[in-house]
Amino acid sequence: MKRRYSSHYRWRRAQNIDELAWMARRRLPAFAWEYVHGGSEDEITLGDNRRAFGAWGWQPRTLVDVEARDSRTRLLDGPAELPLAIAPTGYNGMLWRDGDIALARAAASRGIPFTLSTVSCASLEQIAAAVPAVRLWFQLYVLDDEAVRNDMLERAKHAGAEVLMVTTDTVVLGRREWDSRSYLNPRRLAWPYLLDAGLHPQWAYRALWPQGLPTLGNLMKYLPREQQSAGSAAGYINQRMTRRLTWEVLADIRKRWPGKLLIKGILNAEDAREAKRIGADGVVVTNHGGRQLDGAPATLDALPEVVDAVGDTMHVLLDSGIRRGSDIAKTVALGAEGVLCGRATLYGLALGGEAGAAHAIDLLKDQLHNVMAQLGRPTLKQLDDSCLRRSPYASSRSDPPQRDSSQHPSNALPSGETPGDMP
Repeated sequence: MKRRYSSHYRWRRAQNIDELAWMARRRLPAFAWEYVHGGSEDEITLGDNRRAFGAWGWQPRTLVDVEARDSRTRLLDGPAELPLAIAPTGYNGMLWRDGDIALARAAASRGIPFTLSTVSCASLEQIAAAVPAVRLWFQLYVLDDEAVRNDMLERAKHAGAEVLMVTTDTVVLGRREWDSRSYLNPRRLAWPYLLDAGLHPQWAYRALWPQGLPTLGNLMKYLPREQQSAGSAAGYINQRMTRRLTWEVLADIRKRWPGKLLIKGILNAEDAREAKRIGADGVVVTNHGGRQLDGAPATLDALPEVVDAVGDTMHVLLDSGIRRGSDIAKTVALGAEGVLCGRATLYGLALGGEAGAAHAIDLLKDQLHNVMAQLGRPTLKQLDDSCLRRSPYASSRSDPPQRDSSQHPSNALPSGETPGDMP
């Protein structure tokens, strides 16, 4: 019998994140799938994020007592059941009604932090009210209006956000061509994608009913009443993203923000040292999930340089490409404190809301515990570079089929590579 994922939507039976992604691709309309899954231009970096993990193999030990495995740790000096936080992702209400709240509840139930995006559908205040128990982190897109920027910092502080994560690699948006093909203009779907959306009534019921497309909750305060639609809010954020984001701007944010500060978008030692100079508490090694500069280094390849530069003095997290518990283990073994994971939990969210996202987290935890046992390293502190070896076979592994743009959008093959994490 030919190997293939099942065609059903019984996501609780999914064995891994790729299987969840397969189910989500069938459940979502094409335009929503392309937004979640796609990358920029030729999607080279998108694929490299996964290939980088495949280039590392394991060096296991045997005859070790692994009856009890312990993945508990501390992220940004706070407790976490896993070296994992949910990454900031935007427009989650397009996948599931109140998607941000569902993700926050899944994170709280599994004892890990949740990062709310500036372009989330739920506002900081809504998350704080709905999920007071979650370890809330807030991701900031720096806008060109200093008053708005400072007001968002105050709102994050009052909402109880313990970590501010400033994204630095989106002063100009990457060319996400597969996503752009879904639209005639930024606010109007092309007719094949509009027709395809109409062929997904279960998605429409779970995401759109009864209020229609969700808007961006954090931005409503700054928009005129007549411009508070989803399209207007998206246009606002695209137009107001500052092109003058410098280390001096980040130094000013550091002075204004009383909690932990993470700089997201670091791919080299020089920028990591600059982040330390301006007083940041940590950095996130990321290429924005392959959605920005195509051809940027894979995050796992960039990680050792950053760890060598600041790892003893700053928190270092990795974002992009996490699909298995073994990916988390490899990241920790190379010196990171933990990882951010976006798309993996979004696939679960699109299928089952809070329970689906929690299932994705459970899959990663079970896989992590399994690989720790097989390595003979039952605690996270035992994961280091002695566990790893370079795989001599990585370059000979063939890639899966690439996209077939001639197909109808609802039937188009996913990218040949499983992507990294979205912004």
